Amino acid sequence: MKIVAIDSSGLVASVAIVEDEILVAEYNIQYKKTHSQTLLPMLDEIKRITELSFDSVDAIAIAAGPGSFTGLRIGSATAKALGFALEIPLVEIPTLEGMAFNLYGTDKLVCPLMDARRNQVYTGVYAFSPGNILTALVPQCVVPIDEIAEIINKMGREVIFSGDGVPIYAEQLASLIKVPFSFAPAHLNRQRAASLAVLAFEYMKAGKTVSAGAHQPHYFRLSQAEQAKMAAFSVLIRPMNEADIEAISEIESRTFSMPWKAADFLAMITADFAHYYVAEIVNPNGEKLAGTLAGAIGMRNISGDGQITNILVDVPYRRNGIGEKLLKYMLKDLGNEVEVYSLEVRAGNSAAISLYEKLGFKKVGSRPDFYEAPVEDALLYAKTRA
Repeated sequence: MKIVAIDSSGLVASVAIVEDEILVAEYNIQYKKTHSQTLLPMLDEIKRITELSFDSVDAIAIAAGPGSFTGLRIGSATAKALGFALEIPLVEIPTLEGMAFNLYGTDKLVCPLMDARRNQVYTGVYAFSPGNILTALVPQCVVPIDEIAEIINKMGREVIFSGDGVPIYAEQLASLIKVPFSFAPAHLNRQRAASLAVLAFEYMKAGKTVSAGAHQPHYFRLSQAEQAKMAAFSVLIRPMNEADIEAISEIESRTFSMPWKAADFLAMITADFAHYYVAEIVNPNGEKLAGTLAGAIGMRNISGDGQITNILVDVPYRRNGIGEKLLKYMLKDLGNEVEVYSLEVRAGNSAAISLYEKLGFKKVGSRPDFYEAPVEDALLYAKTRA
């Protein structure tokens, strides 16, 4: 099997060809050129020098995001064009997963950092489990640098940082990180298309491919134009239906290290005792913003005991009050049906805890080491109907 991989998500432009267990070619460059100037010539060069016939390529691996808006668009357009022309699938590899895979086999945590401006980073925390299977302990997200530092400190394990965020935040990391840490060396600290290609083999074995037409970059933030447009839009909250499940499952997988599956949501929305809602961004005329769901909330009502099972907001829409709107809507909509609302939350999720306490939830207990990936206590909160 032969895979061509493309990564233009950050400062580096990278193209690779991997055939079965052999890295046939890799071309990386980070030097005073835009990806629009470099990516196609690089691809053409490795095609020429390796005498590659595109008819022999089985799939195109692409860094799906997060990353630079322009870089992701260029890489996406290139991958889609190849996919359409060759009639082969695309394999979407999360950018930070690809970066973490550079450090294959380490027994330390791996934390890639991509500068997201305004003292924030695109990041995640990864570890290689037995068998050197890469596991996302913290799925890729965009957070302030001090927030990811706090998460790593609670994990209590040595960590390796990589990415273009390292030189920007190295001084802050030195003061924030309380566990042993190091920085990846130059040949492993940036995006590499070869890592994407190797991961793509595993993705393909699991059937994780998309058509060229279905592929879209995962920006993790709204563009400036979309942010300006969103100012004129509002949040519509409505009951979840079956047509929402695929999108909500994808948001769930981007939000939690142990996400619900589509079948779990389907079971809930078809149960008489469950109440699930979604948040859509719409304009005053009811038009959706790019057809995107922003989040969801769900609860099981067992004889007046309201067990809140899910509260999730997609990465680009966080810190816009959508989680609060979802929770308030559900509390109001269910009215007198529920006597006591209860939920559990990671002890380290300070933003969620602040929201729950703001809306009248009180801490009533804890469950030590309840969560996995990473292991962390669960705090139990409850609110009695007024």
